Amino acid sequence: MGSVKDLKIIKNPSFETPGEGLFTFSDRYSIFDWGGMPDHIDNKGESIALLGAYFFEKLDELGVPNHYMSLMEERNAKNLSELKNPSKVMKVQLLRVINPKMEDGEYDYSIYSHNIKGNFLIPLEIIYRNTLPKGSSVFKRLNDCEIIPEDLGLKSPPVPNQKLKKPIIDFSTKLEVTDRYLRPNEAQEIACVNDEELDELKESTIMINKMISREFSKIGLKNEDGKIEFGYGPQRQLMVVDVLGTLDECRFTFNDLPVSKEITRIYYRDTAWQCATEEAKKKDRVNWKDNCTLQPEPLPPKLKYLISQVYCSCTNEITGNEWFKDVMSLKEILKDIKGELPFDK
Repeated sequence: MGSVKDLKIIKNPSFETPGEGLFTFSDRYSIFDWGGMPDHIDNKGESIALLGAYFFEKLDELGVPNHYMSLMEERNAKNLSELKNPSKVMKVQLLRVINPKMEDGEYDYSIYSHNIKGNFLIPLEIIYRNTLPKGSSVFKRLNDCEIIPEDLGLKSPPVPNQKLKKPIIDFSTKLEVTDRYLRPNEAQEIACVNDEELDELKESTIMINKMISREFSKIGLKNEDGKIEFGYGPQRQLMVVDVLGTLDECRFTFNDLPVSKEITRIYYRDTAWQCATEEAKKKDRVNWKDNCTLQPEPLPPKLKYLISQVYCSCTNEITGNEWFKDVMSLKEILKDIKGELPFDK
């Protein structure tokens, strides 16, 4: 079980062949690496599965290798166009997950240098950034001197809401308790990929970014940033895994209003609980959650309802199918959300 989706293994992957499994997308959500938050968002699981399938099927049309097989309806495998009702279950190919060892409080990725060739999850999240919203982690990392503008391909320090001439490609860890941002050379080192393979990861991410941006622009949304996950097939061919193009993987805006999981981040940002998580992480990056002194409070009922409406409305509008009935238009929903959030955060 993950923080937001569950996995049922049908067939385990081997060194030579992928396995098969079922992702069940839940109504749970997670922010700030906390794991499951107190609330469940109605219909979120179905909306993520449907939208993810939509983009996987777009990749299929483009001939881009990925691990998507089908959605499931009453134990039957179906494409999105064949479904009669929303589904939250997706059938996928499974790759090996090779966890780094923990030694003296640090992660040891040396196992990736042991000629493991293919059929495994790359231990990275690749992040594209088209703009730098006020809440972007980039500004904190710059302020803390963890990176300099040149690390991002910039000649000078960026400003909030800056639109970038070309996307920034960023990297973070995938298999650690707390996500950790990496410079490109660090990402290349821990994943044990060569220069050509690193370039392929970047180019594939840029291509997917353009596809997602194009689709969401059709309903008036701007694709600010997002993450993509990859693995290697048996012959070390790059393939897209996990899920892509959803409101959990990407940050979208409509006239500068958030249309994604960012809504919940804004609500909780700078609360006593979120500040407590930051303090706990500074003391112990691995076991910080056990040492956090506060628990998150539930969302206000109205905001929780409106977030559910956002997920449903986006899935309806992007796929061109009314999967969810009695859903307000996205513009109406965002007008109500604007009055519920402290946008000075």
